[in-house]
Amino acid sequence: MVFSLKVILFLSLLLLPVLKSSQVTLNNNGYDGIVIAINPSVPEDEKLIQNIKEMVIEASAYLFHATKRRAYFRNVSILIPMTWKSKSEYLIPKQESYDQADVLVADPNLKYGDDPYTLQYGQCGDKGQYIHFTPNFLLTNNLPTYGPRGRVFVHEWAHLRWGVFDEYNVDHPFYISRRNTIEATRCSTHITGVNMVLHECKGGSCIERPCRRNPKTGLYEAKCTFIPNRSQTAKESIMFMQNLDSEYYFMSKFASASSDPGCRIAVLKFFDQL
Repeated sequence: MVFSLKVILFLSLLLLPVLKSSQVTLNNNGYDGIVIAINPSVPEDEKLIQNIKEMVIEASAYLFHATKRRAYFRNVSILIPMTWKSKSEYLIPKQESYDQADVLVADPNLKYGDDPYTLQYGQCGDKGQYIHFTPNFLLTNNLPTYGPRGRVFVHEWAHLRWGVFDEYNVDHPFYISRRNTIEATRCSTHITGVNMVLHECKGGSCIERPCRRNPKTGLYEAKCTFIPNRSQTAKESIMFMQNLDSEYYFMSKFASASSDPGCRIAVLKFFDQL
């Protein structure tokens, strides 16, 4: 299947106080009506628009691959603030508005900083409110930290559109498996890595050391962190991490590793929409 992506630039004249309602539709495997809106407080930067375009194009290919050719992004609009200089290629919005945008580009949130996130109020399977990216995330080379921006977008899109949750857990990073071994919460459990306590400091010197088992809980001590190897041979869930060098899918539907107890499967029904 050959697909193309159309990105339209709109000049956002004002912020309309309207009820939040996405205009996104899925037609013949292509998502139409996606709106990415730049907050008026963001300084004008042509590179920001270019990077958004590149992220969406990359994300469309990622989504096409991760859904086994069942979905891609076909039509995306970018809302440009009125505070930016007007250009001949900018159009006047028809139904698009900042308050109804699916993706917001705005200043960092105090809780998340520059980390991308999706505002989700509901349970598994409930759509999210919007995706939030910061200008710094879109303008800075942060590949080692976050992975490719396109893959990050697909990860957040699954939160937004399908109500899928992350397949990692910072509150419960380890669990006892059916084989009575300690496993890091990850998807799949074939992802390799080491369990370490990072930068334990005593007497002015800091060291890294292997984790110790807590005899009370049976799990590793509280400071323990699972550090995945950068290069992986196992298939990985796109809802786990996006910065690993591995094959990626939505594990809950397509990968044989979906039966692993370490996979925190959020919801299966979202693929019924495709």
